[in-house]
Amino acid sequence: MSEGLRDRKKHETRKTISDVATRLFIRNGFEDVTIADIAAEARVAKMTVTNHFPRKEDLVFDIREDFTSWPAALVRDSVFHDTRELYFEALGAEHALVGFSGPGFVRMIKESPVLTNALHEMHRERETALADLLIRRHPEEDLNPTLAAAHLATVLRVLFQEAFDRTLENEKTVAEELWPIAEQAFDQLEPVFGRY
Repeated sequence: MSEGLRDRKKHETRKTISDVATRLFIRNGFEDVTIADIAAEARVAKMTVTNHFPRKEDLVFDIREDFTSWPAALVRDSVFHDTRELYFEALGAEHALVGFSGPGFVRMIKESPVLTNALHEMHRERETALADLLIRRHPEEDLNPTLAAAHLATVLRVLFQEAFDRTLENEKTVAEELWPIAEQAFDQLEPVFGRY
């Protein structure tokens, strides 16, 4: 089997496992589904599940790496104004990185302390990655890079939570209603973060 084919097969297996797990979690509750249940439904060995997803909550947050690195990647590749525009691009696309998913998925996370804690941990990892980037860029500054990272991470977390809450209320126009709130949040952020 060629390397490309092997990688594609591995990616397909990972996606299948994640999709099956998410479906089972939404239907039965995160705590009530076992790794064995997921393996049986996905038609793979339990070891295959745990090789792809070391922790059970990783099955839900299969975009964890993208989620935690996204703000730092935006700032690394652009200035603040571009970062703002890229956020609104993701908002308009109703992307998972800014809090969009179905009501069943949101409910599953809110009803599980394990998943709620994992999501909080992911937000902290976002802030840490962003702070590390800004500190490397501006080592001569004292706390300013860390504070700037905290400000941006907080805005992203609050907007993410707002998207979650509005999704759970079954609002069909979440992005449209969130847009002016996000504009106000970024306007408040600009004096602190604009020079980065």
